[in-house]
Amino acid sequence: MKHRSLLDIYESITGEEQIIVDVLRQIIVDVLPARCKEKISFNVPYFYGHKGICIIWPASIPRGGIKEGVLLGFWYGNKLNDFDHFLTHGTNKQIFYRIYKSVDEIDQDAIVSLLREAVQLDESWKGLGS
Repeated sequence: MKHRSLLDIYESITGEEQIIVDVLRQIIVDVLPARCKEKISFNVPYFYGHKGICIIWPASIPRGGIKEGVLLGFWYGNKLNDFDHFLTHGTNKQIFYRIYKSVDEIDQDAIVSLLREAVQLDESWKGLGS
């Protein structure tokens, strides 16, 4: 099934995933500058500027590689400092992530810090194309 809207996604995921996705989306939307956009890509919310910034992938959506919770992935996580080792460096060499199994696990300050760094990185690609 191809998801074309957030409503389509919410109809396909669990109640707990819906809450986690909502909280993560709100943090991201509050931090990203107006030039950045959100679209549904890979059937999940995907945020981009000049290039990809981050993605939110609930476990209920196939092909995310997780069995439970909601993954917040940074598209160029391998280029972020992540001094606190907040992100997991899985098998993907580029996308680093954090998986949330409950809304109580969300550390807004850590996410905001990483998003700001990701936005600075994205700004450095202005004019470089995809």
